[in-house]
This record gives sequence, C-alpha cells and structure tokens, in this order.
Amino acid sequence: MIGLDQGKIVSIEERIPKLKQQRRKKANRRLVTLLSLFFLLIVCVVYFQSPLSHIKKISVRGNDLYKVEHLVKSSGLSTGMNIWKLDKKRVEKEIEELPEIKSATVEWSFPNNVLITVKEYDRIAVIAKDNSFIPVLENGEILEAEGSSNTLSNAPILIGFTEGEILEEMVSSLKELPFEILYSISEVNYTPKDTDRFHISLYMNDGNEVSASLRSFSEKMIHYPSIVSQLDPSQKGIIDLEVGSYFKLYESGGVETSEEEGEG
Repeated sequence: MIGLDQGKIVSIEERIPKLKQQRRKKANRRLVTLLSLFFLLIVCVVYFQSPLSHIKKISVRGNDLYKVEHLVKSSGLSTGMNIWKLDKKRVEKEIEELPEIKSATVEWSFPNNVLITVKEYDRIAVIAKDNSFIPVLENGEILEAEGSSNTLSNAPILIGFTEGEILEEMVSSLKELPFEILYSISEVNYTPKDTDRFHISLYMNDGNEVSASLRSFSEKMIHYPSIVSQLDPSQKGIIDLEVGSYFKLYESGGVETSEEEGEG
C-alpha cells in the first residue's frame, strides 16, 4: 500500500511542470486575443474618425434611360456621407419607386465606395415632341425629359401622337409584338381618317410601308414576317392590314394576299 501511494505522489509531481506549461500557453493565448481585440478597436476608432469612413465614390451600372446624376439624386446618397449611415434597403426602395426601374441593388466595397446596379424596363418606342425624343417604356410609362439620357435606340419613333386614348392604344399594341417585329419598325405615324380615327401608317426598316388600324394592329402585324417572305424583296410598297392583307407596289397596282397566306 505504501509503495502504491508513493507511486501516485511521484506521478502527480511529474505532471506539475506540464500543467504549468499548459496554463502559461492558455494565458498567452488569452493575452494575444485581448491585444488583437484592442488593436481592432483602435483601428475601428481611427477608421470612424477618418475620411475613409465617408463615401468617396458612387457608381451606377445598368442605366440607359436615366442619367447617373438623376439616379444618385433619387437614391439620397452623396459623397462625404458616413458609410455607416448607408441603409441599402432604403436606398434600393427609393430607386425602385421610379416607374422606369424594374429593380435596384446597392453594394458597398471597402473602404468607401458604393455601387448602384439597376435594371430598367425596355424601351418600346420614342415619341417625337418639340424637337426631342421621349422614351416610351414597356410598362406604358412615358419617361419625363428630366433624368432621361436621351439615348436613342432602334425602337420605333411615334409621330403625331399626344397623350390620351390613342397613344395608350398604340403603346398597348406595341407591347404585344415580339421584339424582332417591334424593332423592324422605323416610324409609326398617327394618320386618322374620317372613317377610322385609329388609323396609323408605319415605315419599316426594310423599306415597306404598312397601313393599319389600331383596333386590329397587333393581331395582324404579328404576321408581318410571313407576309413579307411571300413578296419579292426587290419590290417595295404598301402593305394594307386594315381589311385582310393587301400589297401595293409604289406607283403601281396592287396584289391581294389573304391573312391565311400571311400566316402561312
């Protein structure tokens, strides 16, 4: 029994240096952690108090219809603002309240740069007004001159239209067309007749002209590629879509084609 007790005492004494070493390592780790936290706190304080914590640059990406300055103004952000006051959700909501914006995202990159990325509605037409062009968007909104980048696209130009029923009908009809047909239209002129106040004349990029009524425009115009494919590409003229489908060469007689042929 005595020998066994002595053996236990010797074993514990041998472990004492190891225990001290472990405690020393643990204390050192704790000290390093505290020093790191203290250093990080100092860095944060310096950062908060320095110009680095103020927004230096605001970039905008994805905009075509709106000028950068207008979007930045709508966001409520400005250079010099404290970066920690940046409320991304609020800024995104402010920008998305613009009827021309589908979505907006705001990102912050260290130390003080902000990137606003927007997705805009597609432009389906532009209205010629007072020697300028006002975009008409796929959601039916007419973009005000303020904020517009005035960048023209291959969208058709609407001539002779004013705000009201006719324009709304025109925009609604254009929205129903596939983009390949929409962007094959160069101009749409409002040319009312005594018998049809919804009459329009279209000038196509391929050199042809289309005469149609807004009452049936979208359902008939969708067959335009099929109708044109049956015509001699070297001959240009007027395609009448008011009643059936009728093609008339410029300065010549006409050739009738049925809508069924146009669909084929």
